[in-house]
Amino acid sequence: MRQLKSYFLACTLSASATSVFAGGLLTNTNQSIAFNRNFAREATTNIDGVYSNPAGAAFLKEGFHLSLNFQNIYQKRIINSGMTVPALAPLKMENPMALGGGTPEGYKEFVGKAAVPILPSFQAAYNRDKWSFQVGFGIVGGGGKASFDTGLGSFERPISLIPALLTANGVPATGYSVSSSMIGQQYIFGLQLGAGYKINKNMAVYGGARFNYVSNKYQGNISNISAVMGGNSVNLYDFASQKVQEYTQIAAQAKAAAEQATAAANATTNPAEKQKYQTMAQQYAAGAEKATAGAATMTLLQGATKDKQLDVTQTGWGITPIIGFHYKQGKWDIGTRFEFNTHLNIQNNTKIDNTKQFPPGVNTPSDIPALWTVGAQYAILPTLRAMVGYHHFFDKSAKMANDKQKLLKSNTQEFLAGMEWDITDKITISAGGQSTRYGLGNGSYLTDLSFVTSSYSLGFGAEVRVAKNMKLNVAYFFTNYENFKKEYTTTYAVGDKAKFEANNVDNFTRTNKALGVGLNIEF
Repeated sequence: MRQLKSYFLACTLSASATSVFAGGLLTNTNQSIAFNRNFAREATTNIDGVYSNPAGAAFLKEGFHLSLNFQNIYQKRIINSGMTVPALAPLKMENPMALGGGTPEGYKEFVGKAAVPILPSFQAAYNRDKWSFQVGFGIVGGGGKASFDTGLGSFERPISLIPALLTANGVPATGYSVSSSMIGQQYIFGLQLGAGYKINKNMAVYGGARFNYVSNKYQGNISNISAVMGGNSVNLYDFASQKVQEYTQIAAQAKAAAEQATAAANATTNPAEKQKYQTMAQQYAAGAEKATAGAATMTLLQGATKDKQLDVTQTGWGITPIIGFHYKQGKWDIGTRFEFNTHLNIQNNTKIDNTKQFPPGVNTPSDIPALWTVGAQYAILPTLRAMVGYHHFFDKSAKMANDKQKLLKSNTQEFLAGMEWDITDKITISAGGQSTRYGLGNGSYLTDLSFVTSSYSLGFGAEVRVAKNMKLNVAYFFTNYENFKKEYTTTYAVGDKAKFEANNVDNFTRTNKALGVGLNIEF
């Protein structure tokens, strides 16, 4: 078991400093309260079409139209992480995370909470003759601050191996503890400008672009790594520092004694005494070598258990070309738009990074994937409308850090449907649903700091005319995410002689709730 010590020391915190890049499949399509109460907006001819169907907004009546929207969003991210190391069975520590408060099977739950108290957006259009000049603003990606107050499984897995490290080196340990946290904040601000043009009474086209600005911030720490030894919790950095001094002193004393014994052996001509001193010199030299190795081991442990901090911001920008088309005929409206791939590079502005994962000034690709939407709306009655829609995100063509996009099995698809009913000429109610299917494959794309799972969303709300030129929108929607189980095996090499495996499991899921209010004004 002693042969494992090199691995444990090398990985204890260097491996826990995993990448904290978040993002990926995070395009925000909830840019209006009208969307929140009925997701299928791809064929709308209302003001929210500035985002959802910009060609359709060309059919607004002449004048100035403005939509102000505010959402309150809360999300919880839940990861159950586990690890099994068969090689630790002789120590009865094959489920190491059980030693730090996990279940007997070695699972621990890590919860991240994300909140966006106010998520603002607006759409505006000025229509005159056949033209529609449009502008929109919103947080089109990211959109919140997530806090993991007890850290993450990727942080804790290597730390959980420390009791085995100590026990294998003759220092019995029965448990561990660590103070760990991570806060991530991600925003992609989007300002969209464009123009729609009515070719005739049935058709309209659109051309425009969105300027995207990325602002990310990550703060984290891993501190007070301790082990339970003799029934007491002992800070391992202090413990290792003390042991380094002790082993260094013992090594120096043994080396000096070996030199004295060697000198005595060289000074005597008596064969028996020479043999005695030579034997003593060998014993002292072996003791010095052992103590030196112990000092080296504790030096590694000292470095691995030193408090770690992270404070980094990232910025970048990119432009998204957008085109759209809308067709009207009788009771039907059909709309489509295409957002081209947005080339983005985000640059590190690193204040503190003991993890060595965010070199200052380094640029990382983080494209926003291209998006194609298409939808239809049908007036069943003059007061009752049904809608359907489809979204296709070209994720596999979007460049990501370390070509992460290649780990996806397929592109993301969304299927949307909804209905609207004008109860009176002043009140409209609506409801809708959305199914989001991610092409995650075996889950290699996912990490505990950056994960999504397929989901369905339900929303409902109302639009109320509060003045001749003013409508109030209110809506609520929630998203129910599937559970995704990711299983993977990591093979670790111990020098050139031995290898062993750790079997890891992460169970991912999320919850999401949003409440919104908006005001549409015509001038």
